[in-house]
Amino acid sequence: MLSNSPGPIGIFDSGYGGLTILHGIRQLLPQYDYLYLGDNARAPYGPRSFDVVYEFTRQAVLRLFEMGCHLVILGCNTASAKALRTIQQNDLPKWDPTRRVLGIIRPTAEIIGDLTDSRHVGVLATEGTIKSESYNLEIQKLYPDIQVSGVACPFWVPLVEYNEADSPGADYFVKKRIDEIMRKDPDIDAIILGCTHYPLLMPKILKYLPTGVRVVSQGEYVAESLKSYLERHPQIEKRCAQGAGVHYLTTENPDKFKESARLFLHEDVEVENITLG
Repeated sequence: MLSNSPGPIGIFDSGYGGLTILHGIRQLLPQYDYLYLGDNARAPYGPRSFDVVYEFTRQAVLRLFEMGCHLVILGCNTASAKALRTIQQNDLPKWDPTRRVLGIIRPTAEIIGDLTDSRHVGVLATEGTIKSESYNLEIQKLYPDIQVSGVACPFWVPLVEYNEADSPGADYFVKKRIDEIMRKDPDIDAIILGCTHYPLLMPKILKYLPTGVRVVSQGEYVAESLKSYLERHPQIEKRCAQGAGVHYLTTENPDKFKESARLFLHEDVEVENITLG
């Protein structure tokens, strides 16, 4: 039986990247309680099949609901691309139709129309997100005149997770993918970082991007979208506890999580180990 008492806003990611989403949200909405769950033991989700990503995401969302969340943000592009719609349509009506699960692709798609003059947009993301074509579909629903080109960046997440984002070796992999997407469509004037790890590569991304190409990082746009959502849905907002606290959960070694969280948040965190599945 799920509780009806106010609870934290849940943020789920397969790994650490969702911490950039959490950071952006807390900057704008510090008054709420947050519960972050990283399924680090089974990351990365990017190369996994739709069915596996759906099942893992479903387990995580249900756990966050059981821990008191009424609203869960999938702070993971792969989960948003491969699992969000099925959870919204198939699972929520059975679990509790008053609860909500939101993704991070649509808020980014909504804002992109204001950020491109050429109407040519690039997406750099994991293989799973690119193959799903979720960005193309969402953007073209809202802006049929925008042309979207995507390139998968398979080595970018490991570079971040192994603390190699600042290393000279990272330059090769970052430059390679940026050159590839600009060759694909030289008219691109805005590039969406469609993976929450990628902001940690920002210095190198900016180094190799042509002048005048804007980089769209998701944290601030997702935060703005959430603020607007809560204003438009007071019945959900009332069920979000306001104690300005944050609690972290991981399916992997808590010490490893603490170390990596420091990279993303620049602060020390306490973290609890849980099991999913």
